Amino acid sequence: MINAAITGVASYVPEKVLTNFDLEKIVDTNDEWIVSRTGIRERHIAAEGEASSDMSVKAIERLLEKTGVKAKEIDAIIVATVTPDMLFPSTAALIQEKIGASKAWGYDLSGACSGFLFALKSGSALVQTGHKKVIVVGVDTMSSILDYTDRNTCILFGDGAGAVLLEPTEDDRYGIIDNLLFVDGSGADALHMKAGGSRKPATHATVDAREHYLFQDGRSVFKRASLDMAKVSVDILNKNNFKAEDVAIFIPHQANKRIIDVAARRAGFTDEQVLINIDKYGNTTAGTLPLGLDEVVQENRIKDGDLVLLAAFGAGYTWGSTLLRYGPTRKA
Repeated sequence: MINAAITGVASYVPEKVLTNFDLEKIVDTNDEWIVSRTGIRERHIAAEGEASSDMSVKAIERLLEKTGVKAKEIDAIIVATVTPDMLFPSTAALIQEKIGASKAWGYDLSGACSGFLFALKSGSALVQTGHKKVIVVGVDTMSSILDYTDRNTCILFGDGAGAVLLEPTEDDRYGIIDNLLFVDGSGADALHMKAGGSRKPATHATVDAREHYLFQDGRSVFKRASLDMAKVSVDILNKNNFKAEDVAIFIPHQANKRIIDVAARRAGFTDEQVLINIDKYGNTTAGTLPLGLDEVVQENRIKDGDLVLLAAFGAGYTWGSTLLRYGPTRKA
C-alpha cells in the first residue's frame, strides 16, 4: 500500500524582528502583559514588498537544497495561506514560476491556522494516486492584515513560511498514519476579516472603517481552541491505539502558550515532548506547524521513524490533528 512520507522540511522567517518592547512604542501594552498572557516575546515581520510567495520560495529553495531534488522534478505545489499575494493567480502559480517547477501544477488552500494540516491531507492524497514529489507549503504574511492600533491582535501574529516534501513509500516505518480534520462555520463571526471578499468588496468606506484587518473575539476563540485542540489530539491517539508516551514530539499550533499547555496536559504529554517556539515567532498561522517541524528536525529532537503528532485550531472554526512517522530523510 502506497503512503505519503515527509522526506524533507525547511522554513524561512523574515530578518526583521518586532519585539514586545517595540510594540510598547506603538500601542498601549507592555512586555510583561504580553508574555504572561500569550508567551510571545518577539515575532518576525516581512520587509516592505516581501509577500507570501517570496517567503515560500525561500523555504522551498532551502528544501530543494537539503533534499537534492530539482524544481523540474516537482509534480505539484499546494499552498496553505490566508494571505495570498493576490486573489488570483494563486500563490502556488507564482511560486511555480519563480522556482522553475515547469512540470508542476498546484493551488492555494484556505484553512487559516489549520491550513497546513488540510494541505498535508490533500498532498498525501495526490501521492497515493500517483504523484511522486509534492511540495506542501504553510505560509502567512500576517503583518499585511494586522491593525497596529489594536493591541488585542497586533501582538499575537508574525510572518513565516515552511515547506515539506511528500514522496511515496511502501515502508510502514514511515509516512502519514491518520488525519482528523474539522470545520465549524458557526465560528466565522469570532475570527475573520470583514471586507475584501465578494460579500463586501473594497471601497473607501470599508477602508475607512478599518475592515481589511483581522478581527478576533479572543475569549471565544481561546475557549474553543483549548477544548478542541486538546480533544482532537487525544482522539487521534486513541483511534490509532497509541499513548502519549509513544509520541516523540507533539507540535501544537502556536497561538497562545496557555492553549498549548492545556492541550498538552489533557493529552498527557510531558514538557519535554512538546515543541514551544511561540516566544520567537508568535502565531504565523499556516506557517506555524512546518516551522515547528523544521525546528525539531534541525535540533535533532526527532529521528527517522519517530512518531510525531501535529495539531491546530483556527478561523472557521477549523481544527485537526495529523499523526505521522517522520522520514525517511532524503539527503542531497
